[in-house]
Amino acid sequence: MLALSIAVSAVGAAVAVPLAAQGTGAAVASTAKAAFGSWGVDLGARDTAVRPGDDFERYVNGHWIDTTPIEADRPNAGTFYDLRENVQGQIKGIITQAPAGTQYGALYASFMDEARLETLGLKPLMADLAVVRAIKDKTAFARHMGGTMGRFGNSLIGFDVMPDTVDPTINVLGVGQSGLGLPERDYYLNPRFKPQLDAYTAYVERTLKAIGYADPAAGAKTILAFETQIAKRSWDIASRRDLDKLNNPMSSAELAAYAPGLDWGALFAGAHIAPQKRMIVGEKTAVRDLAALYGETPLATLKLWQMFHIANQASPYLNKAMVDSQFEYTKTLSGVQQIRPRWKRGVDLVNGSLGEMVGQTYVAKYFTPQAKAKMEVLVANLKLAMGDRIRANSWMSAPTKAAALDKLSRMDVMVGYPDKWRSYVGLKIVAGDLYGNVQRAGAFNAAYYMADLGQKVDRKKWAMSPQTVNAYNGGLENKIVFPAAILQPPFFDLNADDAVNYGAIGAVIGHEISHGFDDQGRKIDATGAVRDWWTAEDGKRFEAEAKAFGAQYAAFEVLPGVFINPDLTMGENIADFAGVQVALDAYRRSLNGQAAPALDGVSGDQRFFLAYAQVWRAKRREDALRNQVATDPHSPSRYRILGPLRNVEAWYTAFGVQPADKMFIAPEKRVKIW
Repeated sequence: MLALSIAVSAVGAAVAVPLAAQGTGAAVASTAKAAFGSWGVDLGARDTAVRPGDDFERYVNGHWIDTTPIEADRPNAGTFYDLRENVQGQIKGIITQAPAGTQYGALYASFMDEARLETLGLKPLMADLAVVRAIKDKTAFARHMGGTMGRFGNSLIGFDVMPDTVDPTINVLGVGQSGLGLPERDYYLNPRFKPQLDAYTAYVERTLKAIGYADPAAGAKTILAFETQIAKRSWDIASRRDLDKLNNPMSSAELAAYAPGLDWGALFAGAHIAPQKRMIVGEKTAVRDLAALYGETPLATLKLWQMFHIANQASPYLNKAMVDSQFEYTKTLSGVQQIRPRWKRGVDLVNGSLGEMVGQTYVAKYFTPQAKAKMEVLVANLKLAMGDRIRANSWMSAPTKAAALDKLSRMDVMVGYPDKWRSYVGLKIVAGDLYGNVQRAGAFNAAYYMADLGQKVDRKKWAMSPQTVNAYNGGLENKIVFPAAILQPPFFDLNADDAVNYGAIGAVIGHEISHGFDDQGRKIDATGAVRDWWTAEDGKRFEAEAKAFGAQYAAFEVLPGVFINPDLTMGENIADFAGVQVALDAYRRSLNGQAAPALDGVSGDQRFFLAYAQVWRAKRREDALRNQVATDPHSPSRYRILGPLRNVEAWYTAFGVQPADKMFIAPEKRVKIW
């Protein structure tokens, strides 16, 4: 979809307020001890046998990498993932202390009642399968596909609600490709993913057997052949982040004429969507070709495909045999050795279904006013630093600079939690009815989001709950959001040295701000409208630097024969690069002209870069890495350290990097974007 809610995966103009004015001091936040080391960085994690300029990731994190195992139920390990685990434990406490009669207490209890799920077996699933079996024609099937929004089942076409690309104050319908079971089209088409494709095929066969299909092996071949045809018609993931390609306004009538083969009226009716005078079609040719594929595909194939996906999506909420069968397949995507404890899966369900309800308690218990106030100071300094970078930019003309500064000044910043909490009144959670609870919660939340269609855009609404360890740039809404859960060590620590906070959460803030000016954000103006507000000459100069930057990432070999896709990761790579530079400027600004003292023999700039690399301390299983490279616009953590820093002049100075060092790039070849 074209929502462009660009998120960190790890992670008007105001007067700059130095952190010292908040009682932090210029060097150490307080007399209390930081969570990592004495001032915010775990120096024991380093491998000091490695030169910083040869491999900065290993220099900062090498000992940790060598000595830290990946838990059997996790695809990765690292500071970011440890924080997620910690937050999950905090949420478990909130949920389990709630009375069973509350909505999230009842939902969690229904998930944890394994004995009842074993007794029920597949009985809860049968009514939904019977509905599909009873479908008589493709018009009825199209209506059924539309009705799967928020419920178990799949559709060749997905819907979303998004700000209009011309008038971003009004919400319109977004329409795009859908229909696959594997994570991305390459899993069907690239021989590299044959093990995952084989595991998926076997899983489809097991599922069809479980629901009583007469010839599950033949049925699995039919479904895989159909999904392979879907994959061939689908856009690749890099093309799906290009705003110029995704911005295709149409009316309902125009879409039906452009993409025959599918009864669009029935599909929209199933989703309770009235005919639209204007909507945005994302993957235009894919939508057309998928509609044609629908017209060519026998109804029996469509029904079999739908029954599998209903069972697949319902499996986590059924008996142990279905849960284990699904895990046997999904573990090939991540390389994990055992399924996560049930309580963690239950917490995820409650978080996904009742996010802001849980978030209210989470914020009251774990997010302090002091943290919010200090974050607002950090953000103010980062915005000022970004403004300085724009004004000093050598390749940007005066008109483009003025428009960029206008966009920056109008960028909303939201910290911790939304100003207004959403209501869950009307959502019925029934004790002992896990399957029904999940269906009702999905439908309730889908209706909540679809209710915005045709209404004014409410920029105060959040796309993440406060307990999410992440952050995002709202793209068409020109806002940046930092949930409470990410505002903890190692990203943010009230007791850490200022250089550490700027190198960690400061770089995340800078990252999110800069998304407004990356290869796609540059196509969105200060109001959120999609238009090219750069001069042609500015665009050419930017694209030349971006191309050179992308070439550096294209050379990174993540696994043998597996390289980073620079087109897919370009926006996130540029944001990482800009985030580091803007955060360093803001840190230096916060010193008010004073020199930062050395702590344990480590200078202020060194502490900044150490903190940045510490945030991205991570290791992943090979299958998880393959999945990330194929599906994620963020580069793997190692290259979020190496890629930006080898282009940052201050890093060379801070660590005395020399031409003989492996990360060294000649000054004239270092990219200069921001």
